[in-house]
Amino acid sequence: MSARDNLRGALVALLSMGIYTTHDVIIKHLGAEYAALQILFFTSLLSFPLLSVVLLSDPTPGPLRPKKPLWVAVRACSTMGAMICGFYAFSHLPLAQVYALLFASPLLITLLTVPFLGETVGPHRLGAVVVGLAGVLVVLRPGQSALEFAHLAAFGGACCTAMGAIALRKLGRGERRVVLLLWPILGNLVLAGVSLAFTYRPMELPHLALAGVIAFLSLCAGFLMILAYQLGEATVVAPMQYSQIIWASVYGWLFFSETMDGMTLIGSALIIASGLYILMRERGAGARATAVGARLGPG
Repeated sequence: MSARDNLRGALVALLSMGIYTTHDVIIKHLGAEYAALQILFFTSLLSFPLLSVVLLSDPTPGPLRPKKPLWVAVRACSTMGAMICGFYAFSHLPLAQVYALLFASPLLITLLTVPFLGETVGPHRLGAVVVGLAGVLVVLRPGQSALEFAHLAAFGGACCTAMGAIALRKLGRGERRVVLLLWPILGNLVLAGVSLAFTYRPMELPHLALAGVIAFLSLCAGFLMILAYQLGEATVVAPMQYSQIIWASVYGWLFFSETMDGMTLIGSALIIASGLYILMRERGAGARATAVGARLGPG
């Protein structure tokens, strides 16, 4: 690909990340009033009109039944886990801390390629993983600051994202994208719907509209990210995910009076540097680059 194509891909990816961060800010705003699973339920419910448009415009014929049900199920469960953990973490933690922990997903993907894809991880990439996970510990600061369940949820979101990426690699291009979008949303709808019996609080109309905005922004950002990978090389597009730490710092300061402390900054730098190093090693080896912290679906 030409330098111009790579530049266009990077700029589109930056826009996608900005939209995703805006989406997460709305989740955090609603999380001050409602349970995370309730927000997820209405976001999933309001995703269906948008998904119907995607389904009607999908030129690929075929049923909505998965061709590889096992790996579609793994991917759907991973997506559901990532979304549940993400919604909870964004509702309870500063934005920058959540992103720092979610950025561990490419490091975890590197480890998971060994048992699930039979790939070999050399000493350079393994060392980068160790440094990145050390960065996670710097952000968490066990023993120095109180660890909340939301911290575990954020790291759990990174783990689920990594497993979802492995499932996508296993599926290849054999499944229709609409199938990959549909099943996690259905799962979220059922799981979060059950939780409403315990956590439901009537939503005001403006807040319900914001849940619809979350669904819309997720779909827009997801398609922009697909376009970005079509325009540019993965090793150019993937690092744009890390721009979210900048978006998070700005949004956190503007709307939530959040500031990034020194330890979060140091830990984030270690995690980001490790992820970039892994991408560069894969590029040098001619391997297909791992998408950094790829978002797995609407919401």
